[in-house]
Amino acid sequence: MKLNIIFTFLISFTLASCNSSTQEQFTIQIEPFSISEAPGIQSYALGKTSDGKWLVLGGRIDGLHKIRPFEAFLKKENNTSVFVIDPVASKTWLTDLSILPAAIFEQLQSTNQEFQQRGNTLYVIGGYGYSESKRDHITYPNLTAIDLDGLANAIINKANISTYFRQITDDKLAVTGGQLGLLNDIFYLCGGQYFEGRYNPMGPNHGPGFTQKYTNEIRTFKIADDGNNLSINNYSANQDIQNLHRRDYNMVPQIFPDNSKGFTMFSGVFQYDANIPWLNTVDVIESGYKVNNEFNQLLSQYHSAKVPIYNSETKEMMTVFFGGLSQYQFGENGKLIKDDEVPFVKTISMVTRNLDGSMIEKDLGIKMPTFLGSGAEFIPVSDETIYLENDIVNLNTLKQEKTLIGYIYGGIESSAENIFFRNNGTQSIASNQAFKVYITLKQE
Repeated sequence: MKLNIIFTFLISFTLASCNSSTQEQFTIQIEPFSISEAPGIQSYALGKTSDGKWLVLGGRIDGLHKIRPFEAFLKKENNTSVFVIDPVASKTWLTDLSILPAAIFEQLQSTNQEFQQRGNTLYVIGGYGYSESKRDHITYPNLTAIDLDGLANAIINKANISTYFRQITDDKLAVTGGQLGLLNDIFYLCGGQYFEGRYNPMGPNHGPGFTQKYTNEIRTFKIADDGNNLSINNYSANQDIQNLHRRDYNMVPQIFPDNSKGFTMFSGVFQYDANIPWLNTVDVIESGYKVNNEFNQLLSQYHSAKVPIYNSETKEMMTVFFGGLSQYQFGENGKLIKDDEVPFVKTISMVTRNLDGSMIEKDLGIKMPTFLGSGAEFIPVSDETIYLENDIVNLNTLKQEKTLIGYIYGGIESSAENIFFRNNGTQSIASNQAFKVYITLKQE
């Protein structure tokens, strides 16, 4: 399937401060809670079993990576286990992945993998980390399929896990920091990069060298999977070196004003000439993609927990972002503050797409309790009455009461806004904090 670019020009963006009215239809609440023995982890891959348990693997067990190449992305801080977490019973089970074949074990301990669940199978693509077999840091060219129910039951019952993993190798899948969507049985691998070698903020020609190539692409394909054999077919790629040059960003399922479905690639990092985010957004649809240069997302520019919410009566598509990193935030006096170091923030914001296609961003006036959210995930509850396809909250089916819609788990917890240039490993951690996320409809 060939994607064709379509540019759309909408009305200018509007940004509302926390002193302005927030959403009129509902309020968002988050409540912290603890899960027994849940690990501190960030930038992980996630699947859900048929009975609502979480399966967590990959990612890192440290906080923000250190600045010096010999200290960044250390092997010892890879997550080498797979966890089954029951948020209702507050139980955690785990097993070591090292019993798996080396190729599978190495990929599944990488960070910033792309992942997507189809039925009972979790598909994990790419990821970056130290490879023992290559004796270097690489981006993995692999697709691994995981039987979620089978693996979770084996972990809980302390049985062998080897039969629940299958893997293929394809260089087109060597991507880290992108996003993977699924629409009408077609997978969309959007943005991200290929990175080989040690991280070095001084660039590839100072000290340890590295190779870094943004994909600048939307790659589409089908995954053929009969439970034994695994392959990709119908592969196509569309490149845009300007608008698709982003990684470590948020891509969120959307329902557009014409009732078509797709995704929005929200702002991400980094621009070519400066280490600051792109602020425009890109809508990914079946027939192509639309670049929106008339809206700038200011309050969330890095991968974080987020939840899409749809009102079928008004055709409003809302996306709520929880914490993370941002170039902009509102101060206590309601004044917009810009910081090009792109600090950790506590902001909880929402972007609304209206029926006419215009988009508006709001600070919801509530905050994360600390500098938390980057590398975290929102995990929907298992309730089909609450969700539409692709885990979009169906606002119109909610009752006039406080409703649990899901959870936020993990991510980087920082002690301050800007820690990068003084980071010695003590300023941040991989969090094991969990939150319950509630929606309460406002009375008419």
